Amino acid sequence: LFCGFIRDLTQEKARESEIIAKQVAAEKLSTELRENQGIIMGILDAAFHALFVIDENCIIQMVNKKSCEVFGWTKEEFVGSNINIIMPAYVAEKHDQYMKNYLETGMKKMIGTQRELIACRKDGSTFPCVLGLSETEKAGMICGFIRDLTKDKAAQAAVLAKNAELQIQQNLIMSILDASFDGLFVIDEHCTIQMVNTRSCEVFGWTKEEFIGQNINMIMPPAIGEVHDGFMKNYLKTGFKKMIGTLREVTARRKDGTTFPCRLGLSETKESGMFCGFIHDLTDEKAAEAEILAKKRLAEKIIDAAFDSLFVINERGIIEMVNATSTTVFGWTTEEFIGQNISMIMPSDHAENHNSYLERYMKTRFKKMIGKEREVEARRKDGSTFPCMLGISE
Repeated sequence: LFCGFIRDLTQEKARESEIIAKQVAAEKLSTELRENQGIIMGILDAAFHALFVIDENCIIQMVNKKSCEVFGWTKEEFVGSNINIIMPAYVAEKHDQYMKNYLETGMKKMIGTQRELIACRKDGSTFPCVLGLSETEKAGMICGFIRDLTKDKAAQAAVLAKNAELQIQQNLIMSILDASFDGLFVIDEHCTIQMVNTRSCEVFGWTKEEFIGQNINMIMPPAIGEVHDGFMKNYLKTGFKKMIGTLREVTARRKDGTTFPCRLGLSETKESGMFCGFIHDLTDEKAAEAEILAKKRLAEKIIDAAFDSLFVINERGIIEMVNATSTTVFGWTTEEFIGQNISMIMPSDHAENHNSYLERYMKTRFKKMIGKEREVEARRKDGSTFPCMLGISE
């Protein structure tokens, strides 16, 4: 007799196929993970900043290429070491305790923030950096990015040094401008005052703080101040210069509302778009001119009131001044006298030689008539002559 047992392998074969399929899927996933890890690592290695991944025991699990460049250790030296190797000693000795405190309390001091601190290289040198920390909850890892601030700090120091140098130069320029006898105003294209010197405050009565930020029309009489912004707009639109590059006499207004004459000089600084104006107070000059004019008019009145004729001539014998008596005595008007040769009041025999007398005196300085009085003949406009006493002084 023959006996046979038959066992159905359908389910076993199905399970074997399932296991094989899972193994294939696992291998594929593992390959993909390795590939993805390679891609991710490539991305991290291309980062501009150092990266560290540590576990809850502060042991370094991963670093990128930039970490090695910045700190000087290799990846092999980093991985498995405590993260405190990149810290100054006074921080390193306490860091593990910081981690234990965090794991016990869950209180985050550094995680999720950025902070500026000092890091330590393999050669022992230190440098300033910014540390940003984040926690990967599922993996229980902490990730830190470190940005080296060495160049930033050097750039900041250079900027600060340059600013200090510029401030010194600005203070020097301002000191020079403050020593000026004239008021200075610097305005922008909106007519807003950006700078004034000390003299401007003395002349106008406002302080520097009151001036800065105000429209320049505050120092103008209302009739001019109302239209000044329009003048600026026209210039910016057309480029046609009426006042810029010239000196002009204008009227200015002080804080107390009083006005005074001044000389205004304007220039434009193309680079900064600013306009600079120097204002010279003419009050004293105008007062001096008025005084001189008054004295001159008084002297003319005195001369005109004299009983004797007066002539003032230059070294060429040309009449520059006569008094009223001269016009009465000789018959010419003041306008007819001025600019003519003095020989017009002499008889012809003296008139012909007078210029040579004057030239000889100018060369030799030998005085025949100067400082003396002499009786001579004079001639009127109508040709008639008369005796007169002539006195000459130089």
